[in-house]
Amino acid sequence: MEYFAPASTKEAVKLLGTAKGKVHVMAGGTDLLVRMKGGYTEPDAIVDIKRIAALRKIVRAGKGWRIGAAVSAAEMGEDKALKKAWPGVVEAANLIGSTQVQGRATIAGNLCNASPAADSVPAMAAVGAKAVIAGAKGTRKVAVEKLVKGPGKTTLKKSEFVESIELPEKKKRMGDAYLRFIPRTEMDIAVVGVGICLTLDAKGKCMAARVALGAVGPTVIISAKAAKALVGTTVDDAALDALARACAAEAKPIDDKRGTKEFRKHIAGVLARRAAIIARDRAKENS
Repeated sequence: MEYFAPASTKEAVKLLGTAKGKVHVMAGGTDLLVRMKGGYTEPDAIVDIKRIAALRKIVRAGKGWRIGAAVSAAEMGEDKALKKAWPGVVEAANLIGSTQVQGRATIAGNLCNASPAADSVPAMAAVGAKAVIAGAKGTRKVAVEKLVKGPGKTTLKKSEFVESIELPEKKKRMGDAYLRFIPRTEMDIAVVGVGICLTLDAKGKCMAARVALGAVGPTVIISAKAAKALVGTTVDDAALDALARACAAEAKPIDDKRGTKEFRKHIAGVLARRAAIIARDRAKENS
């Protein structure tokens, strides 16, 4: 196996395009190294992007944010301005693994691992985050929910890798939240995860909403029906009940040892209701 540590995006793209055999990009390595140790994958080459200085930074991008692909979840949690702007996204990142894992794990890696149960993906999708992809033909941007096409599969081409995640501008009276259910109290993967972002008008009525469901389908589900249940309301009990029903109806989970279909559909509604309340209250505070 060959190991490469490029110092620039251009060098990384070149290596990805010319390396032979099965090539993996490594940011934090918290998924890749586990799969290698378990015998699930055996790369012919690893391209480690942590030494690319630009990818180790959190910067303002216009009125939004750009989070480098090698920025750890712990570093996100330590950035007070980012946490204030998008607390739901940061909280989701800080649910990935243990404290030690969060010192290495990245949301770009969490996205590209393409697990249906990834915590950061529903949270990012709810706020309209985009993945910035570098490749031989330059850079392109894609909505995070469109990068993954199935468990363990992405739309990335041979020479491409995600170099950063862009979060949009946080406007007045916007709020986001992410909640998940796990069998244990910590360090487990989501049985269900729900990310919600909503915008209120000056009178407290919901003007816009995005609802993203995780771990209840092969990829994250953006529920237009659930969002519609909130828009035009004050996010009161009737709207929350309608939201819960819509999420339960749109969830497409499987039965496994961690939960039945019926249980997961029910929990999707419960978590959506709770997340919407948190997002609503944060939106009111952000006036």
